[in-house]
Amino acid sequence: MKLTVLYRGPLSGCNYGCEYCPFGKWKQSEEELTNDRADLERFLAWVESRTQDTVSVFFTPWGEALIWPWYQQALARLTHLPHVERAAVQTNLSCRLDWLTDCRTDKLGIWATYHPEWMKRSRFLAQCERLAEHGVRHSAGMVGFRRFADEAEALRRELPRDTYLWINAVKDGLDAYTPEDVERFARIDPLFPVNNTRHPSLGRACRAGESVLSVDGDGTAYRCHFIKEPLGNLYAPDFEQALKPRPCSKDTCGCHIGYVHLEYLELDRVFGSGLLERVPATRLWDGGAQRSASRISQS
Repeated sequence: MKLTVLYRGPLSGCNYGCEYCPFGKWKQSEEELTNDRADLERFLAWVESRTQDTVSVFFTPWGEALIWPWYQQALARLTHLPHVERAAVQTNLSCRLDWLTDCRTDKLGIWATYHPEWMKRSRFLAQCERLAEHGVRHSAGMVGFRRFADEAEALRRELPRDTYLWINAVKDGLDAYTPEDVERFARIDPLFPVNNTRHPSLGRACRAGESVLSVDGDGTAYRCHFIKEPLGNLYAPDFEQALKPRPCSKDTCGCHIGYVHLEYLELDRVFGSGLLERVPATRLWDGGAQRSASRISQS
């Protein structure tokens, strides 16, 4: 079996306090952190036991994981398992990076979000440079608020040309885009029109629930983060029976970590082995991607 697991344990505190994010406003207690660490250890033991399978793991925490050593150690452990194909994580990249020396970095993927109100651009660029020096495949990105457009353009100029910079569209009405705004962000990220679309998904084939799962700290498995209908528990001896093709039950899908698995969009061909860390297989941002992005966003 080949399986990708999006793991989201109880960790939800963050060292940043972005006003648009509900999880940066409070700190977790020692008891909550202890529980998170125990849940993660149980999950790692499960992955280690699945030697008959090919497993990829993507940490998608509500909070910031890499400021805690147990997540750094988890990535190192996972990358050294022969049956683990990829170990990736979403992060604000504020952590120390000395733990990278413990990893097999050719299996490690980093999805790094730049928050200009919390980190200086020079610091973020230096962190990305460290990742590159260690051979870690990574993407960089920002939330697409219009007030961040100048900063996004500056970051694109200063990042190495081979680093993909994505822009996450704001879709909840907080920052309505003009056509000029969309064009401006698309010049930075040619896939921005794809992210700025709520893709029709009801009844559509999706790899979520078949070869991709979302798993909570207690092992409850869902097809994805956005459909809260449990499929079973990862730690049940017969959990594989829950894995099967199933059409999407939501009208639309607007988040990258969801719609990237919709089969009709064919985004697995766009991202290839960089699917989890959001790195396209070819340098789309160097030109030639606009027609492809337009086709996907209008599908």
